[in-house]
Amino acid sequence: MEGTIVDNQSEKISHRLEKIFTPAPLQVPGCPVRDVLDRIGDKWSILSVLHLGHSGKLRFNELLHRIDGISQRMLTVTLRGLERDGFVSRRIYAEVPPRVEYELTALGVSLLDQVLGLAVWAQDNMGDIITSRAAHANAAGFQNLP
Repeated sequence: MEGTIVDNQSEKISHRLEKIFTPAPLQVPGCPVRDVLDRIGDKWSILSVLHLGHSGKLRFNELLHRIDGISQRMLTVTLRGLERDGFVSRRIYAEVPPRVEYELTALGVSLLDQVLGLAVWAQDNMGDIITSRAAHANAAGFQNLP
């Protein structure tokens, strides 16, 4: 029974990989996979999407304080890119001082759904990853590597 599940998963993965590689090789300029991964592949974009998905609308400073280690400039650049690509909407309120809120669009929510799968996988497998890193460091003669 377990073999059937694994075979079925392998078949699904093969089909999905074939869908990506059939239209054009990944090395072709303008490849949609590479283009999208360039936008969302950095940690700040992923963390911004996760926080906006968790909290809904957030003001810039709220988001800045929730994402540990991000600078004001990097958050600005990240949000501009996410907005440009349609993942995030920005709403400016005519108040003094002006209030700006960021929120995921429908496209951003669909990205969040995919990112959550990766985030859950990372949480579920972090113990194995740490064990593997430690074994690799020990085999290489290093200790206490991140």
